[in-house]
Amino acid sequence: MRVFVTGSSAHLAQALLPKLCANPDVERVTGIDRLRPRFRHPKFAVSQLDIRDPRLAALVAGHDALVHLAFIVLRGRMDEREMFDINVNGSYKVFHAAREAGAKRLIHMSSAAVYGSGVHVSEETSFDPLPRFLYARHKAHLEQMLAIEFPECVRLRPHVVLGPNAQPLLKRLLNQPCYVRLPEPHPLLQCVHEDDVAQAVLLALARDVKGPFNLAVEDNFSFREAIRRRHRLSIPLPLSTARAGLNMAWKMFGWGGEPAWIEGLTRTLLLDCRRAAVEFGWRSSYSAAEVLAQT
Repeated sequence: MRVFVTGSSAHLAQALLPKLCANPDVERVTGIDRLRPRFRHPKFAVSQLDIRDPRLAALVAGHDALVHLAFIVLRGRMDEREMFDINVNGSYKVFHAAREAGAKRLIHMSSAAVYGSGVHVSEETSFDPLPRFLYARHKAHLEQMLAIEFPECVRLRPHVVLGPNAQPLLKRLLNQPCYVRLPEPHPLLQCVHEDDVAQAVLLALARDVKGPFNLAVEDNFSFREAIRRRHRLSIPLPLSTARAGLNMAWKMFGWGGEPAWIEGLTRTLLLDCRRAAVEFGWRSSYSAAEVLAQT
């Protein structure tokens, strides 16, 4: 099998690429990204380009599978229209190029953020991404397009992906000694280890499956609990202070996520992952505490 991976310098790719290249069924892995990856392997070749680059069609030719990881997560000072053009229009073109090249397996890395909030959220739950959370809204928009035009595509919806290669913003949030003061009971969250998400990709490549699949650990936690596990002396901050601080850092320095990122901490989001277990045998191999400890 020859696998084409977009976003091959992404944080998740650091967990996925070694597993792909170690798989005896994988003959070759081709990656593209705007950044040069650190990963090296005899099976792995990479081109440094944007997913909107017209050269992509020639590069994807001859591959049996597409794994689409490329996505702007933190836009910094990037224009909102530019972010949409990459995340939605650019991604859409990638899937068309892969289909035209004859790729039989299409895998898109979506996100549980498309749901917004909920308890026992299954794949049939309607999308309700948080207002002004552009990353989640773009994921939802693209998924709706793929569901119509690429029904054979596997759409993985992991909860917060953590582990040694986690997004630096998530590491900063977990390592700082403050949490947001919220009414009791505090909202509950889940996460998923990057290795388990990578394993889900391998299973999806090997199984005859299609459609959406939730991915998360079985247990849950509050953000306050996560901070207290790392800092015995932790400081509660009013939500208004946390919002103002993030908004100032983003507007003045382009640092971190948009202000809407913090809204996710105010909502409970718990996934039902039975479909992934039944249809391709995926289960989390970590508890929430183990995932948080490795991040």
